[in-house]
Amino acid sequence: MKVKIQTMLGDIVVRLYDETPIHRDNFIKLVREGYYDGTLFHRVIKGFMIQGGDPDSKGAPIGKMLGVGGPDYTLEAEIKDNLFHKRGALAAARQGDEVNPQRRSSGSQFYIVWGQVYNEGQLRQFSKQLKMQKIQSAFNQLVGQHHDEIMQMRRERNREGLQALQEQLADEAEAQVTGDGITEEQMKIYTTIGGTPHLDGQYTVFGEVEEGLDVVELIQGSATGRADRPLDDIEMRMVEV
Repeated sequence: MKVKIQTMLGDIVVRLYDETPIHRDNFIKLVREGYYDGTLFHRVIKGFMIQGGDPDSKGAPIGKMLGVGGPDYTLEAEIKDNLFHKRGALAAARQGDEVNPQRRSSGSQFYIVWGQVYNEGQLRQFSKQLKMQKIQSAFNQLVGQHHDEIMQMRRERNREGLQALQEQLADEAEAQVTGDGITEEQMKIYTTIGGTPHLDGQYTVFGEVEEGLDVVELIQGSATGRADRPLDDIEMRMVEV
């Protein structure tokens, strides 16, 4: 499925991934309803990304804080190792881990990656960090699965049992995460085309730009003011193609 994002600076055509059906179907539903029509690219950071999809941005006066609007639901995360933040990737915005440990996505807000080109040394460091993040995520999931057992040990003040279980779960989490944090494909893309590798594994990537990457470049180069909002509003309309 494809969607055309129409702006005064040109059109962007994005292809939605079948590997992320929850996000694909939700995006198409909102497009068909006209949900995005008249909304703005309300947050733009040069060399990083452009973000839109906040319904509160429709007709928003200058100075209004944007970025928290959306429908009355969030989406289950569909984070896939093979869908990553290369330049032109379409991904879902979300609240931070401190209030959203399941990394559920905003029901409507999205961003398109611009990023930068990295050298191999920088990416090797990112790879280590990403692998540690994956291990921590696996550990947190295992802890959740053993919640009742952990609570029982705490009530019994069984420190030795808790320590032994923690070590066991840490070993299991590390065993689940194989290979490097960044694949050879990612290494090739990030050292040639570019992107934002530090976001991998954190947000759901559910599509990519097929046409109009030059328009994304124009938008991400816009002059911005408070809260990274472009000084000149960049309004969008969307149609299914």
